[in-house]
Amino acid sequence: MHPQKIKDQLLKHFPDAEMKLEDLTGGGDHWRLSIVSQAFCGKSLVAQHQLVYAALHQWLNREIHALALDTQPREGK
Repeated sequence: MHPQKIKDQLLKHFPDAEMKLEDLTGGGDHWRLSIVSQAFCGKSLVAQHQLVYAALHQWLNREIHALALDTQPREGK
């Protein structure tokens, strides 16, 4: 899977996101994502991860086999 496709999908759900996406194996199916968004403010780490999983649900366990997440809330501007 091409990284820009993943980033574009995430930006639909988290328009203010700053993110870094790294292909861990070179095969396009194991990723490390660091993402910062106001959408994560006031949410537990589990809830933050669930938001990301929901945004990518159509690809998880199909095109994306592994996803290591680092989510951070962006404090208000």
